[in-house]
Amino acid sequence: MPRINQKKIKMKKNLRNILAVGLGLITTVAFAQDWNVDSRTRIDQSGDNDKMVTSQRATIGATWGGSDWGIHVSSDVNITLGSPLTAAPSAVIYEAYASTDLMGYANMTAGRQALNYGSGALISSNDWASRRSTWDGFTFGLNLDMADVTIGYASSNDYTAAEFGVADADVTEDQGNMHVNVGGEFSGWNVNVLYMTQTASDDAATGLDVSGEVSGATVSGSMNTDFGGAEMRVIGLGYAVNDDMGVSVSQTVYDDENGNFTMAGTNMNGSWDVTGNLGYQVAGTEVLAYGLTYKMSGISLGATMYNVTNDTNGTDTDATEISLGYSLNDNAGLGLSMIDDNDVNYMYITLNVGL
Repeated sequence: MPRINQKKIKMKKNLRNILAVGLGLITTVAFAQDWNVDSRTRIDQSGDNDKMVTSQRATIGATWGGSDWGIHVSSDVNITLGSPLTAAPSAVIYEAYASTDLMGYANMTAGRQALNYGSGALISSNDWASRRSTWDGFTFGLNLDMADVTIGYASSNDYTAAEFGVADADVTEDQGNMHVNVGGEFSGWNVNVLYMTQTASDDAATGLDVSGEVSGATVSGSMNTDFGGAEMRVIGLGYAVNDDMGVSVSQTVYDDENGNFTMAGTNMNGSWDVTGNLGYQVAGTEVLAYGLTYKMSGISLGATMYNVTNDTNGTDTDATEISLGYSLNDNAGLGLSMIDDNDVNYMYITLNVGL
């Protein structure tokens, strides 16, 4: 009697699921008013540089609706190549939500949403993760003249017990947060304030982001406190040398009094291998970043140097990031960036098309 190959059966099931999701999205795109495709490729060349592990994610999304309602659906397909532990391709629903106007007073959105507020230090979608962070719940955008106000309740679909700081036995189905985000321009300054609480504790996380122009230079500041009381402060200064060239410098400081600053699922919850950036640092760390950008004929070039120091543990390291962007047309763009952080080397390629 022939032996059944369980691995092949599993791969066939995964392929079937991917094709089913893809067929459904292709069908919706055909009738959608707007659609977009986003491709992100991360190549791990760390170590002796003859390593080549490639993580590829393609996202296809569609949006349709009327003057006072809308529906959006998108799906991620992940493929990893070049690893002995290569997993079969996987497909998941990234976003699926509906929105409607509430008699002109507010806009309500319900479903699975990718939320990004302010600097992203507290709530953001972590776009380079294999499984991005989304929130299942409701958000209400109030139609106010003075500011953009969003109130919401949501639970994350990507948090683990450890990230909540509780034992597995203590995890309940209701692990989420209430949040209020207020943003607007006041006297020439862009201000964003975020306040959020989680049902797993009585603690609150807060974020304040401010930016504006002073004497031809752009000044920015960000003050964030996580659920445990740890603080992260960022100040930045940017200056346009001319229409094509700009320079910038920033300082990020993590306090050493309340433990390590961390917020699960954000754009900074990880490092180059997860988030595509330097990520959160341990308590007592200071990060200095120096940047240079140049634009010409639809091409953008950038270089950023990082210096990471910590007097407590003796850390003193440097990293360099080089980026290249090209605007194919009004609806499509191509990006390439490379990072060299000691023995860590990554290349990132992005392609985005939207209509």
